Order: sequence, then structure tokens, then C-alpha cells
Amino acid sequence: MKVLLLEDEYPAAERLQRLLAQAAPEAQVVAHHDTVAATVAWLQTNPAPDLILADIHLADGLSLDVFDQLVVNSPVVFTTAYDAYALRAFKANSVDYLLKPVKLAELQAALQKLRQWRSPTPAASEVAQRLERLLDGLTELPGRPTKTRFLVRHGEQLLPVLTTDVAWFQSRNETVTLVTHAGQRYLVEYTLEQLEQLLDPKHFFRLNRQFLAQLAAVQRLHPWFNGKLKLDLIPAPAEEVLVSREKAAAVKSWLEG
Repeated sequence: MKVLLLEDEYPAAERLQRLLAQAAPEAQVVAHHDTVAATVAWLQTNPAPDLILADIHLADGLSLDVFDQLVVNSPVVFTTAYDAYALRAFKANSVDYLLKPVKLAELQAALQKLRQWRSPTPAASEVAQRLERLLDGLTELPGRPTKTRFLVRHGEQLLPVLTTDVAWFQSRNETVTLVTHAGQRYLVEYTLEQLEQLLDPKHFFRLNRQFLAQLAAVQRLHPWFNGKLKLDLIPAPAEEVLVSREKAAAVKSWLEG
């Protein structure tokens, strides 16, 4: 396992290398950088490492800035003395977020999590759902719906998707697809019935057996045959989205607020 180490404090870098040698003897630190600029330059000219072990604060900025400048596919374990960057870290391929001083057991657990993600097992979905609950809890407030984000699989990675970024869900062939406003598509392990219970009804509505949409995704609606409605969603699905005559009034009421 080839590891890129990002740490601007030399004693902390030495300690992390010692812990890494104990937690994963097969690991090899291929480079150590203490600035964002040096890290970006290295990643642009070298093969992607198997893991990036990164302090949040570097000498010239935040290591998170690296992921704003480059597309980095390597998983990351962040280390920091602060917990204020947790949400942003989860968007940067984060496997774990360890508070300093890093303990051997915590690093071992993070590396074990990395191994599990690289070799998906039947328990992977359970891990993803636990992380979803963790992410939901970071911003959960009284009176707000429980589900504020989804953790979706993208290749070997797990990515957080805010519910505000979701345009609609579609159920087809016993699978449910989440589609974002940007047109990204991810499978989720929920039924539309479950999603109805998890999402805020002010913003999401079950249109028919196949579609559950967010208010912001509804572009326009058209009167249709036999009292039905036809809805135009953005992004547009391949199938027509029709609302039954029985649900038409409820959809109009929902759209009016």
C-alpha cells in the first residue's frame, strides 16, 4: 500500500509514520509534503497513491484545497486537531476523520474500513447506512426531517449527496435510482415507500408508482387525458411522468405550497 503523507509538523509526521508501520506493515510512504502547492504538483506528476494520510492544516492552507483544485480518486484519512471540517472532508473521498493526537487503534480501524470498502461484502450496505446516520446527525435539528443526505456508492467510493441536490427518485425493476439536479445517477437501497417516510413532504412528493420528485425539479405541468397531469421534470427522465386524476389536486396543492 503506497501512502502519501501530508503533514506540516515534523514531529507529528514522524509519529504518524511510526503508527502506520504498526497498523499496516505493508504500507510504504512514497512522499511527504507540508504544503498544498507541493501536494498538487506531486499528484499531477505521479501515480495516484493507495491512500492519502492528510492533516487538515498545512503550511500554506488547508489540505482540503487540494481536492478543490484536482480530481483525486485516492481515499483519504484526515487527521486534525479540529472537528469543524468534517462535512467538507466527507466530500473529499474521506475514509475517516481522526482527531489528534491520533491513536493506534483509531488508525487501525480506519485502515480496516478502507479494506472493507475496497472489497465490498454483504455488510457494505450496513456500513453505508451507519455513515448516513452519522452525517444526518451532524446537522440534525429539532423539527427537521431525519433524512438530510444520502451516502451513495460511486465505484469503490462512498459519496454524500445532500437531499437538496436530489431532483427525483425513480423505481424501476425493483431498484431505486437517485438523480441529482446535475444529472448524476446513483442507486439507493430504499424503496419509494421508505423515502416518503424519510423525506420532508414540503419538498418531496410521490407522483406515481415510479417517481418521487423534489419541488425544485418540477419545471411545469400540463393537463392530460381523463383528468391526469403530465409533469416536466429537470433533468428530464426517459419516461413520461403522469399523475393520476385522483392525485392531481394533491400535486397542485403541493406545488402551490
